[in-house]
Amino acid sequence: MPRILCRGLLIDMDGVLVDSTGAIARVGTRWAGRHNLDPAYVIHFAHGRMSPDSVRELLAGASPEVHREEALWMERGEIEDVAGVVALPGARALLAAVPAQQRCVVTSSTRPLAEVRLQASGLSDLITHIVTASDVRRGKPDPEPYQKGAALLRLPPADCVVIEDAASGTRAAKTAGARVLGVRTTSEDAALLAAGADWIANDCASLHCTLSNPGRELLIEVPDREVPSLPKMS
Repeated sequence: MPRILCRGLLIDMDGVLVDSTGAIARVGTRWAGRHNLDPAYVIHFAHGRMSPDSVRELLAGASPEVHREEALWMERGEIEDVAGVVALPGARALLAAVPAQQRCVVTSSTRPLAEVRLQASGLSDLITHIVTASDVRRGKPDPEPYQKGAALLRLPPADCVVIEDAASGTRAAKTAGARVLGVRTTSEDAALLAAGADWIANDCASLHCTLSNPGRELLIEVPDREVPSLPKMS
């Protein structure tokens, strides 16, 4: 059983703590229809990224004003659609197992959207530190979100483990200098490994997190049966 020691945990929200897949798919499909784009491509392309970044690339020929309007359209749609938004297995137990000063949620959602989803999923009472799209200039796969998350915990990224479900977030975390524990909730192993994931498990329910040397280190254990064979894991 892999045993991972760290001083801080940086946790993505959508796809790791919160199941918002249905809402994202519904809004993404409607938005794609507005622009005669393939919904499957739009949803895949935007996975784990901030909406303004996705809109800017998907509508590369549009003006900055259109980009802003379309990103706001996406955000409003997602804020209004909370049907099926629930906590993923093990999310609440994982948050409760880690002291508040040693964990931070790092999400590509805006702060208003993150607050709505955390409330809908019943996790808002456990969130103390959070970095949202509203708090950064550059979103994932840029390292800025995870650098800010580590700074909120007053730790260097190298002392943190990131839990991610998306390749873009995995790349952001690795570029920041953190280690990454990928979960299979929305992505295939190959995509997470190609992005640099150090370990992979099924979901938060698979993880056993305890305090080792209380106040200083966290110990995360992952079942052997869930972890692919990685040369770097010795």
